[in-house]
Amino acid sequence: MIGKLFSRRPAAPAARRSSTPPGTVIWAVGDVHGRLDLLEPLVEAVVADLAASTPARKILVFLGDYIDRGPDSRGVIDLLVRLKGRAGIETHFLRGNHEDRMEAFLTQPDLGPGWCDYGGREALMSWGVTPPMLKTDTAAWVAACAALNAAVSDDQRAFLCDQESGLVIGDYFFAHAGARPGVALARQNPQDLMWMRGAFLDHPAPFEQVVVHGHTPSQTVHADHRRIGIDTGGYATGVLTALRLEDEAREVLQTSGGARIALTRRPL
Repeated sequence: MIGKLFSRRPAAPAARRSSTPPGTVIWAVGDVHGRLDLLEPLVEAVVADLAASTPARKILVFLGDYIDRGPDSRGVIDLLVRLKGRAGIETHFLRGNHEDRMEAFLTQPDLGPGWCDYGGREALMSWGVTPPMLKTDTAAWVAACAALNAAVSDDQRAFLCDQESGLVIGDYFFAHAGARPGVALARQNPQDLMWMRGAFLDHPAPFEQVVVHGHTPSQTVHADHRRIGIDTGGYATGVLTALRLEDEAREVLQTSGGARIALTRRPL
């Protein structure tokens, strides 16, 4: 089953030389999908690294898809809410397509069956809401929508509303899914930034900045002359990835494992 997550693509050209702004260190975290068990040690290690880093500007970017599929979407959101106000760290939380669908369900119960088909069922259960048995049971979906609205806290709701679509820092552009070729990064459609896949992945031309993204799982971190993909399918593979950028240096930090979680760090 895990093998079906990953699509094979031709070998890519080597990554081009890119840099963060002077005096800046950036960590970017890939798709979490409810895996609080993987996120907690990763965040602890990243925060410790930022505390020990000399650059004055310390940035932590999450690339979206915090919820669905894994067992603890609610716990993941709560951890991120706590991080948002952490002193000394500039945090950015990008909107993934899964957050987009959850937020839509909060006002449109008829979207529930489609959301649950790709992970919303596990998210509902993490908020203590029982998913309806039948896709066609309209009344049950209305009740589930009301129950989720009652269970989502004000802080969690504000977190969902306040997410960003994309972010430029130095020679890097951060987005959940990617960007549409032929369109300047400053003019990208937020829907494309959440949902783009094949057209972005397969186009050979670079953008103004190197695009750092998640959304499309790969067995290893992908880095070439136009993009860095750091979604390693954590909800299924047990591997959650973060990327460290400082000047021209790039490093990868990963948490992996089941009952015992291991941390590994290496240059990219």
